[in-house]
Amino acid sequence: MKQLFIILTLYSLLASGCEKSKYDAPGCIEDKIDEFVANVICDNGAYVALYKFNDKDVYLFYEGYCGADLGGTVYTKDCLYLGFIGGISGNTFIQGVNFYDSARYIKRLWEN
Repeated sequence: MKQLFIILTLYSLLASGCEKSKYDAPGCIEDKIDEFVANVICDNGAYVALYKFNDKDVYLFYEGYCGADLGGTVYTKDCLYLGFIGGISGNTFIQGVNFYDSARYIKRLWEN
């Protein structure tokens, strides 16, 4: 009986440590997504997506289509700001590289 109790205790400890993240993203990005979702302006068209850019995972936080000056902010997996794309100027460059020509879309993590 004591062995069964130990096995069940160990199993429950292991199982609780294997929770899947809410958005399947690194912790600081998950926090940024929660903040983004809470403050999103547009009723539709806003999203957070994972891309491969310069051989690194980056996250695009796109604000949606409800304003001409809206665009997207790009962060590394460590939440380092890389730049802003879109907006009224239509900027497509991050660190001197055309994001849309160079980035490879991986998946969408959140959208409204």
